[in-house]
Amino acid sequence: MTQPYPVHPQLQGNFAPIRMEADIDDLVIEGELPRSLEVAYYRNGPDPQFPPRGEHHWFTGDGMLHQFVIAEGKVRYRNRWLRTIKWHKERDAGRSLFGAFNPMDADPSVAGIETDGVANTNVIWHGGRLLALEEGHAPFEVDSKTLESIGPWRFDDTFEGPMTAHPKIDPVTGEMMFFGYMVDGLLGKGLSYQVVNADGVLTRSERFEAPISSMVHDFIVTSEHVIFPILPLTGSVQRAMRGEPAFAWEPEKGSHIGVMPRDGSVKDIRWYETDPCYVFHSMNAMTSGNTIRAHVMQFEEAPLFPHADGSAADPKKANARLCEWEIDLADNARGVKRTYLDDITGEFPRLDERRAGLEYRHGYYAASTGREGSMGFNALVHHDFAKDVATRYELDAGDYLGEPVFVPEAEGAEEGAGFLLTLIYRGAENRSDLAVFDARDVALGPVAVGQLPHRVPYGFHGNWHYLNGS
Repeated sequence: MTQPYPVHPQLQGNFAPIRMEADIDDLVIEGELPRSLEVAYYRNGPDPQFPPRGEHHWFTGDGMLHQFVIAEGKVRYRNRWLRTIKWHKERDAGRSLFGAFNPMDADPSVAGIETDGVANTNVIWHGGRLLALEEGHAPFEVDSKTLESIGPWRFDDTFEGPMTAHPKIDPVTGEMMFFGYMVDGLLGKGLSYQVVNADGVLTRSERFEAPISSMVHDFIVTSEHVIFPILPLTGSVQRAMRGEPAFAWEPEKGSHIGVMPRDGSVKDIRWYETDPCYVFHSMNAMTSGNTIRAHVMQFEEAPLFPHADGSAADPKKANARLCEWEIDLADNARGVKRTYLDDITGEFPRLDERRAGLEYRHGYYAASTGREGSMGFNALVHHDFAKDVATRYELDAGDYLGEPVFVPEAEGAEEGAGFLLTLIYRGAENRSDLAVFDARDVALGPVAVGQLPHRVPYGFHGNWHYLNGS
């Protein structure tokens, strides 16, 4: 018999798992879905099937995919757990067996078992495959129609090691670039860099050592450079063995920004240093002459993790804002100029991905206007870089949204001409909607919503593909 879940802020409210799978053929639609919007949209996130073992963390729950197929003015919904080794072992046992970040928390019955992760952070469509991602393991392939779990995908066994949950796809070549961290062992300093061509074939793989052991959640790519942010959210085997946090904030170790030419190798990485900060997610970046400009959601210190001494993060510093990093590539330069562009707290930045790595105008993110709440993202922001103006739509009290994902209204449409898809949790009704915004005027609010009879727990990232498979 499954025991009650512990009282924990990341297991309550809309963080709590729904622990069910469902199929709904035709959602109730409020408003009118754009007829040009015919895509399959997927959103990934954690949904622990059993009460956690040891210290719980939001990042470590079992992955669950939520699928919305939008066509002919209708929306079909389906959700499925990702059937990983961990999921199967725990389903057979009827309880949690694996710890979160600390292997010392694992049940003796699974000691030494190598898992394929939880596949709970992102989902991408590339090379004709739907891949669920989390940064500690290889991609996990899923059937794009049924959401049936297929299993780890290692690019025809040419890839070894973990893959980031945030690969970058070149809009010109179709190449997918990604990295992995801790590739030399648990909580080590080793990183890898890979390139996969448009057909899904691994064409490049290299390894290097970072200045410090760091949780490297995302990286940054332009048409000419790859940027590796090595920031002082550090990993330590020694801490973990003492029963202390495996990952912790150590600002005294500073921030190290590695810049590599895309036509070079890891031997060409040049390291820049700047004051301590943390970034979970980048929006976009571009190279212009001897300058790289990158737009990131920057924290003054990492949220969700303690300091090395076990004390909690400073809540006044653990909020992200849109920030521009300017990296001078001149021979004698070693610094990074950082300038905040918006005052509003936000996260989950996205753009029209057809401008990824290039000069662009439009960026979008989920934001908080200061209202208290467990997630806090009660607004959708559009930042127009050409006008240096941010406009937003604010939700009703008790409602919260997630990452906005851009879909162009047509394959050849101009930048920003399209729609934003996001999930909105309706607090008063304890359920969720799929919301569709016109990306050109988010302040108008959703043009249509697909109403779910249940809630979708707070999660992480989503992506889409056209129904013809492109």
